[in-house]
Amino acid sequence: MKKMGIINGPNLNLLGRREPELYGIETFDNYLEQLREQECFAIVDLIYHQSNHEGEIIDVLHMMSLDLDGIVLNAGAYTHTSLAIADAIKAISIPVVEVHMTNIYARESFRHYSFIATVCKGSICGFGLKSYELALLSLLDEI
Repeated sequence: MKKMGIINGPNLNLLGRREPELYGIETFDNYLEQLREQECFAIVDLIYHQSNHEGEIIDVLHMMSLDLDGIVLNAGAYTHTSLAIADAIKAISIPVVEVHMTNIYARESFRHYSFIATVCKGSICGFGLKSYELALLSLLDEI
């Protein structure tokens, strides 16, 4: 069985309530259950963590890298500000795929730059919650 992690950063605990016109009305917990039920992920043990705190995200990246085959990371606004998270990704040996539910290039200009993109295996954005599924499928193809 493959083990993969999903890490969500700041404010993603509010999915389903936060800006539904951008992020929809489904909670991540509900979506995670749907992912786990998909046949293509029957061979995957999905580990999930959400934090609003930069240091905790770094700690979880370090911890998950010891046990897992890959990580899907939605660093939220830390994408555009955190060299520390980029350094943490660079320091681990498993692939990390960056995801965003919205198309960050179609939003405010400060969202157009990602500090983490250059140290991730790839980036997927703009497909809503489906971005996570696409990222997991890309990791399955790799490992």
